[in-house]
Amino acid sequence: MTPLVESLREIVPTAHIDVLINHSNASVLAGHPHINELLLWNKKKQKNRNLLRLLQKIRANKYDAVLNCHRYFSTRLLTVLSGANQKVGFYRRSLIPWYDIQVPHQLRGNQHEVDRNLALLKALLPTNDETQLKRCPRLYPSESDQEKILMYQVGKYLCIAPTSVWFTKQFPAEKWVKLINTLPFKGKIYLLGAPNDYEACENIRQQSKRDSVENLAGKLSLLQSAILMKGAVLNYVNDSAPLHLASAMNAPVCAVFCSTIPEFGFTPLSDFSEIIDVGTSLTCRPCGVHGHRACPEKHFRCAADIDVGRLVKVFQKAQLPR
Repeated sequence: MTPLVESLREIVPTAHIDVLINHSNASVLAGHPHINELLLWNKKKQKNRNLLRLLQKIRANKYDAVLNCHRYFSTRLLTVLSGANQKVGFYRRSLIPWYDIQVPHQLRGNQHEVDRNLALLKALLPTNDETQLKRCPRLYPSESDQEKILMYQVGKYLCIAPTSVWFTKQFPAEKWVKLINTLPFKGKIYLLGAPNDYEACENIRQQSKRDSVENLAGKLSLLQSAILMKGAVLNYVNDSAPLHLASAMNAPVCAVFCSTIPEFGFTPLSDFSEIIDVGTSLTCRPCGVHGHRACPEKHFRCAADIDVGRLVKVFQKAQLPR
């Protein structure tokens, strides 16, 4: 979504831009210079009451336009009831009459999600100057965030974000262990994740044969993790949030896609980025958009059939002059 904000600021420099975001993810946009206010929705406590409060605030702000990057019912409801002069969203049969501007959303068409979101802005504010459209996500860590990371940025290092909310989007722990033990690398290897990823990362650390592996899960904020990834020789990630942190920092990245596919449009945008997946050999893949708690076919071959040696080759490629 951040390229949409950057592009809107470029097209309308004086615009007042507010962003509605889940309160648990708000820290990633802290200090963003092109966002005037973050509207936070707490979905874990009094979800519906907080939604009503948000709607009241949105209507009171009298927006010229509301652009909805989501396709979920709750944000569609906020959009159509916002009172904005222009309500822009993705085509959905159930709400056709209420959007002023509708944009097609094709999940499987090799179109990046950034471009799908920018299509909302182009529909609202057509421009012939493509240089005004910013395709690269950007984050703006604070100086204090950068200072906290300095202690980890001694010598060359790698980062691995081994977990995901969804099991079938997660490269198996034993394969991460094999990768760590196989990599021809002598520097530090940092394991990244949220506080609830600590145990999974710790198990990987303990099973590895290297003393240089350090578990940082739960110890860094999203922005601090992004800074650390920026300076890494390479970052190994799943099809999950750290992939997009790498894009926002232009950090070198190797993304492993298991049950989901790159054609969904959530691929990395870094200058150096490689994608590893099982290819088209499995008829059961993709088994869904977001992944599952367990493999529906019970074999999880979309991960099991990926040779760790392919990930090692990406590391070797990352060493070459660019």
